[in-house]
Amino acid sequence: MTDRPILVARGIAHCYPTARGEVWALREVSLALRPGEFVCLVGPSGCGKTTLLRILAGLLRPTQGEVRLMDQPLRGPDRRIGIVFQKDSLLPWRTALENVRLPLELNGLRGPEADRRARAWLRQVGLEGFEDAYPRELSGGMQHRVALARALAADPEILLLDEPFATLDALTRERLNELLLSLWERQRKTVLMVTHDVHEAARLADRVLVMRPRPGAIVAEIPISLPRPRGADRWSHTAFLETVWAIRQALGDSTHEGESVGGG
Repeated sequence: MTDRPILVARGIAHCYPTARGEVWALREVSLALRPGEFVCLVGPSGCGKTTLLRILAGLLRPTQGEVRLMDQPLRGPDRRIGIVFQKDSLLPWRTALENVRLPLELNGLRGPEADRRARAWLRQVGLEGFEDAYPRELSGGMQHRVALARALAADPEILLLDEPFATLDALTRERLNELLLSLWERQRKTVLMVTHDVHEAARLADRVLVMRPRPGAIVAEIPISLPRPRGADRWSHTAFLETVWAIRQALGDSTHEGESVGGG
């Protein structure tokens, strides 16, 4: 991993107009992601995490500030950035294979080679044999696997994840965390993942960014020094529990700070 950032946000602020006036979702957010690192973003509900991810993906233009991808201004969606939302957004009329093949088709790749790559990604997420299944025929966890495979099929440099497993039961979520780590260790994509789960953040991340309540801003950065690979046997270790406590402490401090400036 180099120290030269691959994605940089500087002074990001975003305002939503409402019937009751302007609402600032973000104020002065700055961050930098380095190649190959896994970063988690945590913060209270409504602090602008999803807004920030949409801006970083080029899906939303900030009111103030700029995003730079590989030293160039990000003007809109870019094939080097993949994103997975909390709702998997699979196309219900397309099979699992066809959903994973979609970004390849959009990039001009069709025919047997597109099928081969899509099948390979379904195999990597453990869905070999389900290529012809429609989303309605898959469990929630399987649908999220398809969405993850679809995002990775286009071979992005950066993967943005917006609480992708939040709606799943604890056991399925744990298994998908293990799958995500396994894929990351093999591919070494740059990952920024939004989560409300501090244990999940401590298990997955190289560092954790903590946001305050609205207007959202990053108020703490917590490096995670736990050794990799991180198996379930490490979760009861003192170092892991101390890391979880540090994240919780930062979240508590950020809530108080947000209250002092009128956010919530």
